[in-house]
Amino acid sequence: MTAEIEIRTCTADDWPAFHETMSAAFGGPMEEEAEAQWKRLLDFDKMLAATTCQAIDERVVGTAGWLPMEMAVPGGELPVAAVTMVTVSPTHRRRGILRQMMRRQLDDLHAAGIAVATLWASETAIYQRFGYGLGFLKGRIDVDPRQAEFLRASAPIGRTRFLTQEQATELLPDVYERARQGVPASFRRTPLWWEVQVLADQPYRRHGASPMFRVALEIDGTVEGYALYRVKSNWGPNALPNNEIDVLEALGTSPAATREIWRYLLSIDLAGKVRTHRLNAQHPLFLSLANLRLLQLVVGDGTWARLVDVQAALEARRYACEGSLTFELIDDVCPWNAGVWRLKAGPNDAELRQATTSPELRLSAAELAAMYLGTIPCSALRAAGRLDELTPGAALRADLLFSWDVAPWCLDDF
Repeated sequence: MTAEIEIRTCTADDWPAFHETMSAAFGGPMEEEAEAQWKRLLDFDKMLAATTCQAIDERVVGTAGWLPMEMAVPGGELPVAAVTMVTVSPTHRRRGILRQMMRRQLDDLHAAGIAVATLWASETAIYQRFGYGLGFLKGRIDVDPRQAEFLRASAPIGRTRFLTQEQATELLPDVYERARQGVPASFRRTPLWWEVQVLADQPYRRHGASPMFRVALEIDGTVEGYALYRVKSNWGPNALPNNEIDVLEALGTSPAATREIWRYLLSIDLAGKVRTHRLNAQHPLFLSLANLRLLQLVVGDGTWARLVDVQAALEARRYACEGSLTFELIDDVCPWNAGVWRLKAGPNDAELRQATTSPELRLSAAELAAMYLGTIPCSALRAAGRLDELTPGAALRADLLFSWDVAPWCLDDF
């Protein structure tokens, strides 16, 4: 730690300075309503401030925090830290402040018994230095619905209806929870999270579009899917309808329900564009349309994951087949994870222990994190030169062990 910088836990009194530093780093302040909503979610003893003193004047020059969440992992679920509000003042860049905050935060999480941290990265190169790996691959689409046709024609099933916000609050959490079962990287949502993050519809969230539309899909009298979206009106220079549909969230509890909720979204009258950035890269929609190119699919990084306690993290998930793997983990940021480990795992349980035998793989914390949720195969990391295969065939065995039949996907911003 440099002599001039102190990393300390925040109190509520620090919020104005904390907010000012974030505003400078992100290029603008939060809207007042957004600030009020976030303060309902924050627990200040989970927030860090990097401070510097000039004479008797203390200044906040860096910020970081985390929210306690429950996240699905392959075959299970565990408490995680949803890392948020990480900034360094533009006046104090390149002084090691971010590294100090990240190290302090990971130390605190380890002491609190949190095995995994996850975040959205404003810049993808930053957090890999601290052992974060890809948590899921995000898909973005921008499709003209007037040309979109499903590959296999079928009659619509079920019916759709609009919901009030009160009805959505009552009905949608159950649908979401059923739809996300077994989906790695997804969060269990609290009632407060639904209110503040998912269904909140203040004007500042709309960016020139309509208030939120909330649509439920009922099949045989039960709500089996829903969509949340906004419409940006556009009639074009010739007064021809060309509205833009911004899909905030669309889920179904079954393949049929997923198809039907997207059938609805692609059939909205007066729409010339349907877009969303909230799909995972293996969403069923990509294989459902006759012309995939119409989607204009762009794949990028979604959330990132960090194994804070490698033993607790690897034992919390389940594995696609019975097997074992011995690997050497390089982890300079969380040195308690470093060493040679032997994983013995299968569909029902997992055990990770320190090993005295020679490792079959050598990899860093970021590579293991990218494998953890089944996001990136070990063999792909080997092909990219990002790990060492010390025993032939070890990467393929790791592929089989860590693979999962459901692609990771997180719908929540934090």
